[in-house]
Amino acid sequence: MDKGFTIIEMVISIFILSVAVIVIFGSFSLMVILSSDAEDRLTATYLAQEGVEIIRNLRDANWLSSSSNPGYIAWDYGLSYCASSIGCEVDYKTTGFDSSPVYPWQERFLRINNDSNFFEYESGTETKFKRKITIDNTLAPHILKIKVEVFWNKRPSILDHTGSVGIIEVEDILYDWY
Repeated sequence: MDKGFTIIEMVISIFILSVAVIVIFGSFSLMVILSSDAEDRLTATYLAQEGVEIIRNLRDANWLSSSSNPGYIAWDYGLSYCASSIGCEVDYKTTGFDSSPVYPWQERFLRINNDSNFFEYESGTETKFKRKITIDNTLAPHILKIKVEVFWNKRPSILDHTGSVGIIEVEDILYDWY
């Protein structure tokens, strides 16, 4: 008996190895796509939560200002642009206009400041994220319902050939408990 491989055994072995390599390569490609999407969703979630925190900080600043001048500044002062259907955009450096700390939503991309690594609108490297904040002040006199939406354009991939728009929404309720 001859010992060794026949041509049929070699073809079958090469076929099995080829299929295994293709499956492993496909799995790695899928993992790269999914991890990139997960990174975008995580960043968008943090940006949405940051939007809520900025509005909360503005409310708290109003409280501090009114404690030095009682009755002078309302707890929701300056948030009227956010209460419209247009919405608003804010960052930690926003000063606004017309005595308002927020800007009407202009569909601008957030930028990441290269020095501080904070997201803002005025300087830095443009990102793919847009943040829109709307406030519903019709629930009760001392309640604000905040809705923050973060949008970004997804990259076309094997799973989504169109490159659709990703959206993360966060809602929170703020009270005038002070």
